[in-house]
Amino acid sequence: MADDLRRGAVFAVAAAAAMAVGATCVKGASATVPSTMIVFFRALFGLMLMLPWLIRGGRQAWRTQCIDGHIWRSAFGIVSMYGYFHALSHLPLAEAVLLTYTMPLFAPFIGWLWLGERPPNSALPAALIGLAGIALIVKPGTTELTSSAALIGALSGVSAAAAMIGIRRISNTEPASRIVFYFLLMSTVITATPLHWTWQTPTAPAWLWLLGVGAFATGGQLLLTRAYGSAPAAFIGPFTYTAVIFAGALGWALWGETPDLWSLAGIALVIGSCLLTLLPGRSRRRVDAPTEV
Repeated sequence: MADDLRRGAVFAVAAAAAMAVGATCVKGASATVPSTMIVFFRALFGLMLMLPWLIRGGRQAWRTQCIDGHIWRSAFGIVSMYGYFHALSHLPLAEAVLLTYTMPLFAPFIGWLWLGERPPNSALPAALIGLAGIALIVKPGTTELTSSAALIGALSGVSAAAAMIGIRRISNTEPASRIVFYFLLMSTVITATPLHWTWQTPTAPAWLWLLGVGAFATGGQLLLTRAYGSAPAAFIGPFTYTAVIFAGALGWALWGETPDLWSLAGIALVIGSCLLTLLPGRSRRRVDAPTEV
């Protein structure tokens, strides 16, 4: 199938908008629901959406020979989700979203250590620029809660990068749908454990926020899959950062969030550095669509 750049761009921007709305729902739910519950319901609702695929595919759909690879991938993904949702609970929406989107800065170095894949020449300068941007967003010396939440958000980006490398490690034998299934299954089981100590019965508005988390996050992932199926990854990548713009607009409209000049400068540096990491991939026409973090 020939590349359709316009179609890919439309799907990518739509995916970014859906993910920004999903992040907004996380922030809305966090006002009355602990992050442990939000992570659990995000995984549970996603798993429920996978059931038709599981029933239709039968045993062959979920049968795997590399369960250890799924465990490593899921572990990093779960840590990333906890960090991301914690950041969303305590930071302006745009900043929290951006910190998890720093994944391209760390992935080349994790791939080097884990898979022996030498990073491109642009990886180190991009990472240094990105770290400078993160420092401007974290703003050491501000309130301890804000700084710690920003650091946790940045660590969620590192964990997300490790999860993506974990996907790459098993993607030769495992289709994307099976990787997503095992991630959601393990996430649901593991994140159910803390509920024994942290459960709070959600109010009716909180249930709506939680349903929104599952619906928009899953919808965004499906749209992003369509985007990467329509155009090269290097073309799609820049459009995914419109999620930061959507998140900033939603944060301003719902909570009156306005980033200061330091944060704006940091956002610009991080986005620019992440785009720099995509330059070596322009010769590659297609990649597997990303799965759940």
